[in-house]
Amino acid sequence: MNSDLKITFLGSGTSQGVPIIGSTHPVCLSTDSRDKRLRVSVLIQWLNKSIVIDCGPDFRQQLLRVNATALDAILITHEHSDHTAGLDDIRPFCFMRGGPFPFYATPKVFGELRKRFGYIFETENKYPGAPSIETNEISKDSPFLVEGKNVIPVEGFHYKLPVLGFRIDGFTYLTDIKTMAETEILKIKNTDVLVVNCLREDAHPSHFNLTEALEFIEKVNPKKAYLTHISHLLGFHAVVEKNLPENVHLAYDGLVLEV
Repeated sequence: MNSDLKITFLGSGTSQGVPIIGSTHPVCLSTDSRDKRLRVSVLIQWLNKSIVIDCGPDFRQQLLRVNATALDAILITHEHSDHTAGLDDIRPFCFMRGGPFPFYATPKVFGELRKRFGYIFETENKYPGAPSIETNEISKDSPFLVEGKNVIPVEGFHYKLPVLGFRIDGFTYLTDIKTMAETEILKIKNTDVLVVNCLREDAHPSHFNLTEALEFIEKVNPKKAYLTHISHLLGFHAVVEKNLPENVHLAYDGLVLEV
């Protein structure tokens, strides 16, 4: 299904980002801008609407880099810090709205965020200037609307941790996936564009490696696929890109797609 979506990759790196602090690995020393990866996130825009999937520790830097001046909602895949640690940086959008900012996540994720960001969820004696969140609870079983767009949640597992991906029109975004039930795969079959995590070449207990990612892409059968959540161990962008199937590409920070 074609739509009017504009997708901007805000970050395409793994939990430590690339380069890793203190690393002398050749990829970490690369001068190719495509080898410099902030933590994974995407900006999805249509008409005058903008939403983001995940707000990791680079969230502020990422939105400044793309000159974002408005945001309507944030969808959270799971509770790990590289996907949620930028939560406090929603403050400018709370001030713009004059009220709570809409988040969409599972009850489990909101429970974890309440532990880490208790002051944001405080209802009595709230600190002046602290951001506020509008909690919209979602599950894998029910599509939901965000600013008029139908969003289909898709569940996978990050080792044993449930993680949600999202399909919006012809675009599907999955990250931190290691396994997925066949019933969930059916939700995303033949999507136009599939984004999926690919950590490295060697096996990993909670992420697809390159072989697994390519097998998963073949099963889903998208028109095009992009790999994200990439570590330095996958190799140089320019080298890896040359060896991928024709319809598969490496994502990189700043990449823009029209879907």
